[in-house]
Amino acid sequence: MKQTANIVSRQQWGAAAPKQKESLEGPAKKVVIHHTALQSCKGLSEGKDRLRSIQRLHMKERHFDDIGYNFLIGGDGSVFEGRGWGVMGAHTKGHNRDSLGIAFMGNFNNDTPSKEAILSVKQLLMSGVLEGFIEPQFVLYGHRDLGTTECPGKNLYAALSKLRSSRKHFREGQEGDV
Repeated sequence: MKQTANIVSRQQWGAAAPKQKESLEGPAKKVVIHHTALQSCKGLSEGKDRLRSIQRLHMKERHFDDIGYNFLIGGDGSVFEGRGWGVMGAHTKGHNRDSLGIAFMGNFNNDTPSKEAILSVKQLLMSGVLEGFIEPQFVLYGHRDLGTTECPGKNLYAALSKLRSSRKHFREGQEGDV
């Protein structure tokens, strides 16, 4: 498995500047998987448009300082920088100070996450551990594990075992199977 993720930067997708940024207290101890509960995106252009829309919703209607998630994943495996590494998100009430929020773009009560999206998250997590942004002993949660919600949808929640099984490889700095 390729160990680093190709990340579409905030500048590349046309993010608005955050109202403010607060740093995490250290490397993330938890990673929380979400879904956007919107239609899935097909391609980079559609993904960029969707991100700008999500950011507007989060900032204007929910009064967040920025888009809520640290990273978002397109159906084609594109990884989009949300708040990015080391920045406290607004994705899981009561758990934002020590966690990283990753949202799969789509509604996974209906859709099944693509192999490309799962692989990209594995690469992103490996990068985070290797670069010191995520604790090697991190715990992976679905949003529903930490709050009263259906998020990340039944099909994505069922696929979390594919991500959990690769965590031992992250701790050992090894490559894992997809």
